[in-house]
Amino acid sequence: MSETPAPTSVPAEPPPGGIFQQSNRTAKRPYPLRIYAARILWNLIGMRLFRWSLPRAFRWRRWLLRRFGATMAPHSIVYPTVRIFHPWWFEMGDWSNLGHEVVIYNLGPVTIGSHAVLSQGVYVCAGTHDYTLPDLPLLRPPIRIGSGVWIAAQAFIGPGVTIGDNSVIGARAVVVKDIPPGMVAAGNPARVIKARVMNQPFT
Repeated sequence: MSETPAPTSVPAEPPPGGIFQQSNRTAKRPYPLRIYAARILWNLIGMRLFRWSLPRAFRWRRWLLRRFGATMAPHSIVYPTVRIFHPWWFEMGDWSNLGHEVVIYNLGPVTIGSHAVLSQGVYVCAGTHDYTLPDLPLLRPPIRIGSGVWIAAQAFIGPGVTIGDNSVIGARAVVVKDIPPGMVAAGNPARVIKARVMNQPFT
């Protein structure tokens, strides 16, 4: 019977010139300490009170988000299963709606206009890394979602994207470039497929 070879050990350091990105060089704390303190308070207290609230306690969740620095319009709607990473970098307009399981991964600012709808499972990602540098520094390009926008279920909105007013984003679309106003976009990567038909006059 042949002996089983010993497992190959993983080298402690990558071979010289073999790997470009160096994870051991990434910044351990890219934010000021006060941001980490605020995040701890939000995760331990704010998010617990947020997620344990009644499904239609919209006023309570607006109040709670404001206490942690969010700008919330009087009639904005956020469900308890929504996850907002940094409330102090979040702004939401009047009569806009964040559906169940929406994630606002706002390492940078995220702004949503009025009368916008983000359907269930939408992921808004305002954070990335500069892959052209070996230490992968954190980037926090802002995201702006205009007024009258509908983003359908499980779409992904990437860093630095602006979605123009009255546009529609199809389900599970991956939006990595700006979408002009009044358009319908879908696909991976998302592209404009047609203008949005708006039959009724604006009020």
